Amino acid sequence: MYSKTSLGADQLSGPQLSRRGKRVLFAVLGLVAAVAVGLGVWSAVSPDTYGPSANGCVNVTIASSTGGATLHYCGADAKSFCRSAYTHSDRISLLARPQCVLAGLGPGKGTRYPS
Repeated sequence: MYSKTSLGADQLSGPQLSRRGKRVLFAVLGLVAAVAVGLGVWSAVSPDTYGPSANGCVNVTIASSTGGATLHYCGADAKSFCRSAYTHSDRISLLARPQCVLAGLGPGKGTRYPS
């Protein structure tokens, strides 16, 4: 009525791999390991796509629902973003101000902005 629920010693060992099968298995495992190591090294040493704020481009990293987001603006968009950052006092504006200074888009001399 009830069958055996645990496997016996004769049922645990499956068919043995041939010498060729073992070589293929180790070659595939070695290839997967080499790809994983290569991806790890590449991600560790590759430069950031945006880099730091400079030369009229602004990069601001902010908290997001998915962990983090990067705001990236260059040229006229960066000027508009920095102008807005110095006229508002919300969290993103406060984070943007130091990045605007690094990009050379800080407040002009004699310009008054609310703190």
